[in-house]
Amino acid sequence: MALRVYNTLTRQKEPFQTVQPGRVGMYVCGPTVYKPSHVGHMVGPVIFDTVKRFLTYLGYQVTWVVNITDVDDKLIVEASKQNTTVSALAERVTADYCKNLERLGVTGIDHMPRATHYIGEIVGIIQGLIEKGYAYPAGGDVYFDISRDDDYGKLCNRDPEQLEAGARIEVSEKKRNPGDFALWKGAKPGEPQWDSPWGPGRPGWHIECSAMSMKLLGVTLDIHGGGLDLQFPHHENELAQSESFSDAPFVRYWMHNGLMRIEGEKVSKTREEEQKKKAILGVSEVLQKNEPETLRLLLLNTHYRSPIEYGENRLNEVRRSLEGFYRFFERYQRVTGNSFYELQAPTTRAQSPSRDLGETSPWFASWRSFVEHMEDDFNSGGAIGVLYELLNRLNRFADEKKIEAGGAAVDVEEFSRGVFVLRELSQILGLFREPPAAKCGGNDQLVAGLMQLLIDLRNEARKAKNFALGDQIRKRLAELNITLEDRPGGKTDWRLG
Repeated sequence: MALRVYNTLTRQKEPFQTVQPGRVGMYVCGPTVYKPSHVGHMVGPVIFDTVKRFLTYLGYQVTWVVNITDVDDKLIVEASKQNTTVSALAERVTADYCKNLERLGVTGIDHMPRATHYIGEIVGIIQGLIEKGYAYPAGGDVYFDISRDDDYGKLCNRDPEQLEAGARIEVSEKKRNPGDFALWKGAKPGEPQWDSPWGPGRPGWHIECSAMSMKLLGVTLDIHGGGLDLQFPHHENELAQSESFSDAPFVRYWMHNGLMRIEGEKVSKTREEEQKKKAILGVSEVLQKNEPETLRLLLLNTHYRSPIEYGENRLNEVRRSLEGFYRFFERYQRVTGNSFYELQAPTTRAQSPSRDLGETSPWFASWRSFVEHMEDDFNSGGAIGVLYELLNRLNRFADEKKIEAGGAAVDVEEFSRGVFVLRELSQILGLFREPPAAKCGGNDQLVAGLMQLLIDLRNEARKAKNFALGDQIRKRLAELNITLEDRPGGKTDWRLG
């Protein structure tokens, strides 16, 4: 099956065809950097990082751009509250954002342009829109005239009056129509400002993305991504001004990811009553209690267009499922002496030995099913389900062939082929990049010594057929979240969790 992508503009899945064969230009709206990152800010980057990984696996050369809005009303207000400058605040919050992206394995961003570095391009587009009659100056501001755009509203599939009725639209007596939006805002005293033909001021929000994306990727993008909450007004306005300026299609595939919900409610960036919830969703705070891999897997566990349910219960579920993989990786190392994390799997399908395993291989079906899920509009949730199935199949194979008890060399070789498939597929999702951080003092001589003492006492009790005492030791350790694992040959290991 060839790749098909759901296009918000047409409301259907379409065969994936790029502007330039073999190349993909992808733009995803980044944050307005006035507050530290919350988990909702990570949803889009993790999803589209995975999209890029899979497109690369299919053989495309992908250029991915994520912008930074570093001048905006919110930044100006927050900088004033903190008694700092807009630029200093933007630098600090951008650094926090980038640090969290790195921790979550979002490594594929090629360009991270900042709006303030593209003032010349922004002014040029606004001038072009005025000359073509799509925009008008008004008392130091410049507005886009939506009445001049015959298909305004096509991304949301609504006419302008419907859009205006359901949205918070900035009110101004300077506008010709209520739905007209600012391309340029005249500066107030003390605000950041740049010179322009209409007086000192700063760009509107929507025009920034048009200028940055077209400068870096060309007038027609292959993919434009962002959260569902950006569809209107941001993306609708971006589309209108870009096509009015260039007379060319702006985007081939509009991709909108579902929003995060906590206790069934969308994580909002604007409502005052959401502030307390946002505080507990700060990425830095969440990652103090959870491995970054846990959060990444949670964000990918559903189809990208579906809402993401977030909460402690969900994190705990994901953490337990990851423990199953971690235990298996230890099993693989016991059998082969090799680390799962050091396996060098291919990053493109053309280099993959997995597709040549053949129908008789017990692992080929997993590889094919995974790829088919991802080719069906990047269905990462379905692909993760395949990983769980493959993990179970590998464990069953190891048990049936008695791999850990000195299984036949041919079986160990077949087992290793299956593990290689698991490595190849999980890497497409950005999972298992490095071993999880040690959770307990396994390297702490005192803790290790005490645990070995308890294991020895349990073994002695079992030898003496005092099974009640042996079971009691296991049970009490389990209450402390410590698991004992008996191995072939009489060895017992322990783990926290």
